[in-house]
Amino acid sequence: QVQLVESGGGLVQAGGSLRLSCAASGPTFSRYTMGWFRQAPGKERAFVAAISWTGPTYYADSVKGRFTISRDNAKNTVYLQMNSLKPEDTAVYYCAASARLRPMSQHEYDYWGQGTQVTVSS
Repeated sequence: QVQLVESGGGLVQAGGSLRLSCAASGPTFSRYTMGWFRQAPGKERAFVAAISWTGPTYYADSVKGRFTISRDNAKNTVYLQMNSLKPEDTAVYYCAASARLRPMSQHEYDYWGQGTQVTVSS
């Protein structure tokens, strides 16, 4: 069982930056691919980024070049550095864990956090 707790959300102006953190419990964090998803009002939950336990990272086209996912296995934590934020990045951001190597769909993730709100003002 893995428990995930996100933090770092908030209100930021367009062009600004935020760093989200996701702290995981459990001794097997390093064996999971960790992902970030987001859900805007009235929209479905969408993939943002993922980092596998072997190192490779994956990004949605909408965030490539602006967001960076990273992980610290010693701290059981995954991060999402978000730069050049746009109003369309406004959403609840969720951290998730998957036992699969390259999970791109929310249905491939096994554990979820409760989410953290990110609001980008224009």
